[in-house]
Amino acid sequence: MKKLNCIIVDDEPVARKVLYEFAGQLPFVTVAGQFENTARAELYLETAPVHLILLDIEMPKVSGLDWLKSLKAKPMVILCTAFPKYALEGYELDIIDYLLKPVAFDRFLKALQKARDFAELKQHRHTDFIFVRCEKRIEKLELKDINYIESLGNYVRIHLPGRQLLAYLTLKSIESQLPATSFIKVHQSYLINFSKITAMEGNQVLIQDQYLPVSRNYREPLMRIIEERMLKR
Repeated sequence: MKKLNCIIVDDEPVARKVLYEFAGQLPFVTVAGQFENTARAELYLETAPVHLILLDIEMPKVSGLDWLKSLKAKPMVILCTAFPKYALEGYELDIIDYLLKPVAFDRFLKALQKARDFAELKQHRHTDFIFVRCEKRIEKLELKDINYIESLGNYVRIHLPGRQLLAYLTLKSIESQLPATSFIKVHQSYLINFSKITAMEGNQVLIQDQYLPVSRNYREPLMRIIEERMLKR
């Protein structure tokens, strides 16, 4: 894809300068604007496309988290803060990553690569394949080869025939980029390729030789799809 259009929102001039200089070293990022408060950033969002926000949390008047909650159309967000206590709340708002100040460049790079991968995944969601960064490699995966995807917190384990891949993505983020007609959530920790189900027994589905749990919240939509395809007498 083209460069990520990014803005920095932080009330500290030194923090903005560090993030700006870090971003300037990455060929896939363009810093389109820097803002000391959320009000000015919001005005900019109304006039220009933004892919990514580097956002501080504790700022005067409106905090970064409160502003993020109020946004209707949310770009990708990486929180940059001196306070670790907001991490859980941040991830519940589907942020891409959470950086603690003072931010080290290698950690910044990892977060920005994750944002780039997420954007590429979103761009290719209507194709038959996706690209996923796994450790130091970018893997092209055919959707038809994915058996199921398992959540491991901020990572997912992608189960393929004869192998597994560990990717730095949340289950929610990868679910939003896969076709809902082919991939369905059966549990808070499992997203399955519907075509790979070989049997269903009680509150479990069998995929290849692995039984996976089906939780109460996800059983009804799964059964509805199965019944639509079930042969009738």
